[in-house]
Amino acid sequence: MTIRSLATSVSVIALCLIGAAPAGVAGEVGREQATPFEVAALQGTAPNFVGITNWFNSAPLSMANLRGKVVLVDFWTYGCVNCVNTLPHVTQLYAKYRDRGLVVVGVHTPEFPFERSAANVQAALKRHGITYPVAQDNDSQTWNAYGNQYWPSQYIVDQNGRIVFHHDGEGRYEEIDRVIGRLLNVNS
Repeated sequence: MTIRSLATSVSVIALCLIGAAPAGVAGEVGREQATPFEVAALQGTAPNFVGITNWFNSAPLSMANLRGKVVLVDFWTYGCVNCVNTLPHVTQLYAKYRDRGLVVVGVHTPEFPFERSAANVQAALKRHGITYPVAQDNDSQTWNAYGNQYWPSQYIVDQNGRIVFHHDGEGRYEEIDRVIGRLLNVNS
């Protein structure tokens, strides 16, 4: 691989991570991308957690059992730098709102074979101080149920089980906080 083709590949990967992949790249077909709110509105009811090989920090959870709670579903993998950059924000939200009705569920969906190891996921949870529930989605079944495409990706599910917010990539932390606070009737 030449330096130029490597640089092009890295640029395409970076675009994919922020949700701006050009048409025909990373499995995308030539179509317009919906905004996060349009995507969430189209999805309606949040899919259940399916095909989970391990649960960490929790007994197995289901969306039906989480009705009445606000749920932040965070798709991530420990080998993704963008995902790692979002973890402090996710853990802060969990600390801020867990006693007020927020449940965070990290859905660890591996990109590479070494990320499939439960021991490696457990070590990453310890390294990043993650105490909220994490589902290991080794076969991407929950990822596919959500129609997810990018790491990281956050979905906010309201108390009725509807997806009300979706964001791919880093950022929008204050907006995510406001949406959760509003759903929980908390003045942040």
